[in-house]
Amino acid sequence: MKILVINGPNINMLGIREKNIYGDNDYNSLCEMIRKEAHKLGCKVDFFQSNIEGEIITEIQKTIGVYDGIIINPAAYTHYSIGILDALKSVDVPAIEVHISNIHKREDFRKKSVTAEGCVGQISGLGFYGYILALRGLINLK
Repeated sequence: MKILVINGPNINMLGIREKNIYGDNDYNSLCEMIRKEAHKLGCKVDFFQSNIEGEIITEIQKTIGVYDGIIINPAAYTHYSIGILDALKSVDVPAIEVHISNIHKREDFRKKSVTAEGCVGQISGLGFYGYILALRGLINLK
């Protein structure tokens, strides 16, 4: 099984930005944690991070015939990107949306996810472990 992990804007700033919300661990430690778990589970993971909406859309489109699942944290694009939603809906690749923080306990504008409609599920508020649950969830779907 091959999974693509997509992270949106400012996820590359983990460990630097808003540590009270996102913690002290950086983006590389997030990727390494996912990579180790994937290895244990016998699947392959690739990573993509971009601060640019169009690049994320293009990467989703490239998953057709290449990946068995997508783990996506659209970050700020969660709340308004119809383009990412349409890309998720246009590929026949199951996706799980992940958020490090609990978006439902934050500002009102963060409580609505337009991109979740294009996913088989959403995990929110469990920190980095949410990505592990998403990985296991995608494996469980197959």
